[in-house]
Amino acid sequence: MTTSQASLSGDNRVSMFALDEQQQAILDQADRFARKELYPLSERMDREEWWPDEAFRTIGDNGFFGATIPEEYGGAGMDLVAAGLVLQGFARWNHAMALSWVAHDNLCANNIYRNGNEQQRRKYLPDLCKGRTIGALGLTEPGAGSDALGSMRTTARRDGDHYVLNGGKIFITNGPVADVILVYAKTDRAKGAHGISAFIVEKGFPGFKVAQKLTKMGYRGSQTAELVFEDCRVPVENLVGGENRGVSIVMSGLDLERAMVAPLCLGVSERALQLSIDYAQTRQQFGKPIGSFQMVQSMLAEMYVQVETMRTFTYRTLAEGAPLEIGGGGRGDIHMLTAASVMYAAEACHAVLDRAVQIHGGSGYIWESEINRLFRSIKLLEIGAGTTEVRKMIIAGELLKDAASHG
Repeated sequence: MTTSQASLSGDNRVSMFALDEQQQAILDQADRFARKELYPLSERMDREEWWPDEAFRTIGDNGFFGATIPEEYGGAGMDLVAAGLVLQGFARWNHAMALSWVAHDNLCANNIYRNGNEQQRRKYLPDLCKGRTIGALGLTEPGAGSDALGSMRTTARRDGDHYVLNGGKIFITNGPVADVILVYAKTDRAKGAHGISAFIVEKGFPGFKVAQKLTKMGYRGSQTAELVFEDCRVPVENLVGGENRGVSIVMSGLDLERAMVAPLCLGVSERALQLSIDYAQTRQQFGKPIGSFQMVQSMLAEMYVQVETMRTFTYRTLAEGAPLEIGGGGRGDIHMLTAASVMYAAEACHAVLDRAVQIHGGSGYIWESEINRLFRSIKLLEIGAGTTEVRKMIIAGELLKDAASHG
């Protein structure tokens, strides 16, 4: 992967509807790598919930981690658009590994780069960018999903040179295999959601453990866990961004996460469309390919329109999210746009895969088929990073706030 800057000019950033030559090259490189290295792993990952231990090292050795992180910390020194293109390319061939990639690269490594101090960057980012260590984000709790901040029960209290964490996190992508986890905990209960802080927790810290690995319907090879902190001692120097400063980190991070879920949907949908085209051309019924029947053609046409609409919306949102300042998320146009992008992408992906299984007929209903594997991935994208319902609340809230300000 090239390490040259894949930046966008101010004029093109807002109105970009197609990739430039350099961006297309990034997508093509990610696609070729994923087809060769990650696609052969995908069937076993799904069948056995298997995690290929060397995969992250291979991804790192080929320069596909740290897209948004400067080269001085081991990254590629590019931008959010480039990161989204890598994710799109990976999702075409192994969406479970793509999910683990984005949890590691965007939710953990990019968060540490954007919000950590120089010492934290130097300590953690080089190995994360090389794939020598695996990163995760610890936000969701058993009683705190959509209301992740207000209902958070994990606490952290200062004790000399350490903070002591108590509580639990659930549905944590990469949890069973993570070496480094960015964990949110309440440091001041009286301040509610504004009394939250972020900490870098290493798997070897005393008091931290993986309570259980969770078995999922889709994205099965991407490891997911419940994590527990029992008097977990975290050094003071692992506090990220200052005490009670976690809200700004969470909100700007969530906007970037939503911007990055859309290319995951796009990659999955592109693959489903191609598989459906291939099947429609080769599957014979009544003496001719099913692609010759108008109702199958209608489904393919609708799938194509949804994929292309998703592509345009995804790229525009990535481009507008790329210059997002630290603490700049959680409000305004970008908050609304990222929610809208992932909401549309997830729902369109669902519609595309529904038609894809219909085209494949009985073979699409068989668990081991690739189209079935893709179909089982769709629901997570309507739940993770804020449910569809929360996304609608965000959009409507911003629209009504904007309308009130002009009233």
